Amino acid sequence: MVASPEMRASDGDRERVAAALREHMVDGRLDVDEFNERLEQVYKSRTYGELAKVTSDLPATDLHTLPATTPQPNPKARKDPKKAREELRANWAIWAFASSINWVIWLIVSTTSDGPVYPWPLWVMGPWGVVLLVGTLSAAAGGNRR
Repeated sequence: MVASPEMRASDGDRERVAAALREHMVDGRLDVDEFNERLEQVYKSRTYGELAKVTSDLPATDLHTLPATTPQPNPKARKDPKKAREELRANWAIWAFASSINWVIWLIVSTTSDGPVYPWPLWVMGPWGVVLLVGTLSAAAGGNRR
């Protein structure tokens, strides 16, 4: 069925026209101000005829080949449990390596100084370790909920 100019346009139709305008701007047919004006008209358009007027002076673009929107990753999608465990192990390994380097530096400074040296590596490893511990415990609790 061919859409008549009086037929109502959907949000997806408006997004495809907006994507076409972006392509025309990238190609240099529209400057930023004109793009913004036309984009405002696109989102105010209610019918196919109004959408067609916005792009009437531009070369034809197959609007169905342009994406309506960019797919966004689903933040609630579950990670692979094996991959999550590997990430946690890697994070703990990095924490242990950085902490040990700090303690070695503290030990060298302590043995070469005249008096006692405050154990400052605790301030490096403490907060970081707490964050890792909370992440590990929440991952463990989330894994048990299945």
